[in-house]
Amino acid sequence: MSDIRRILVVATDIKHSQEAVRYGVSLARKYDAELLVLHVEHDPFGAKGWNLPFLSVDKEYTELIMEARKDLDRLIRTEAGKGLPVREMIRDGEPVGVIVKVVEEEKIDLLLLLSHEESRLEHFLFGRINDAIIRRMPCSILLVKDTGA
Repeated sequence: MSDIRRILVVATDIKHSQEAVRYGVSLARKYDAELLVLHVEHDPFGAKGWNLPFLSVDKEYTELIMEARKDLDRLIRTEAGKGLPVREMIRDGEPVGVIVKVVEEEKIDLLLLLSHEESRLEHFLFGRINDAIIRRMPCSILLVKDTGA
């Protein structure tokens, strides 16, 4: 594992991804690696292509994005303040495709994902994202158990 130079932590849900970010920080320090934290914005409720009678959730989605960005910035600033250079990225799009693209573009050696059980609603809206990512990754993957903290 001494060839780990670039680590990517996928922070899908900032509140629950802090454990994965902590693992990323620890491994980046241990291996003197570059740490990247990616948050993928995905709107499964987007009205594009849906013919469903529901109110627009654009305003709520925009507020959700802004709040997630603030949380991610706060988390990154804390670690950067401790001397670890951390690069954050926020991308919009379908999560699996975005994550695979970032891994390839950034030449990531190790990907950290939060491991969690999906509720039925989450499975319906997002599918089995971790399973799809694992099958398509060109790099090693570490699943971090969600402690619910």
